Amino acid sequence: MSNGREHGFIVGGVRRMGAILLFLFRLLGQSVPALGRPGLIIAQIYNAGGRSLIIIMLCGLFVGMVLGLQGFQLLQRFGSEEALGSAAALGLLKELGPVVTALLFAGRAGTALTSEIGLMRATDQLTAMEIMSVDPLRYVAAPRFLGGVIAMPLLAAIFSVIGLFGAQLIGVQLMHVDQGAFWSQLQGSVELRDVTEGLVKSFVFGITCSLIAVHEGYNAAPTAAGVGLATTRTVVASSVMTLLLDYVLTAFFL
Repeated sequence: MSNGREHGFIVGGVRRMGAILLFLFRLLGQSVPALGRPGLIIAQIYNAGGRSLIIIMLCGLFVGMVLGLQGFQLLQRFGSEEALGSAAALGLLKELGPVVTALLFAGRAGTALTSEIGLMRATDQLTAMEIMSVDPLRYVAAPRFLGGVIAMPLLAAIFSVIGLFGAQLIGVQLMHVDQGAFWSQLQGSVELRDVTEGLVKSFVFGITCSLIAVHEGYNAAPTAAGVGLATTRTVVASSVMTLLLDYVLTAFFL
């Protein structure tokens, strides 16, 4: 009985992954024509990125401040307080910036995308577009997908910059680390490959979170309960895939 359940779970998971990949291929095919309507994409960049900016900046500031406190206490044990700038920059650029931004994006923008498209499905707006020979993937799903993909690296960069400011605020102003040493250590330790790693991660996370959000909304059951379930699945799946892909990408860059 247990083996049957495990087999059914595995088969269901493989089918779900296959359905998402097929949806991605269809979405990518409609993304090129969607680029011909930049107004829609800009609106979705604002919807996914601009409306998430405040929470990204606040969380980036607090994460940077916590990183400054914890990093200072750890480095103080080894007499290396001046290396706080290096530790904060590498931690934010390579890990905390992309990962925390993706988790916040999934919780705020991802759920908004899923519920918006899901409600369009529940109110038969997508069906009406199909009846009028208008492809909903091109005019509804693709602009939202592209908006999320473009917004994620921008949000991650803002998160990292604000986080560095928070770490500098704690390290220099509160813990009295030399300001010149803080920034010189930071500049000397951060290389182009570190910035590239953060950009690649944020781009991959943007594709993943946006794809899951659009897919769940587009295929949500046309009921209020179905839209709520799709929204929950978006947050859970996006969070798990973000952490899984973070490990894979970190291992790849190492």
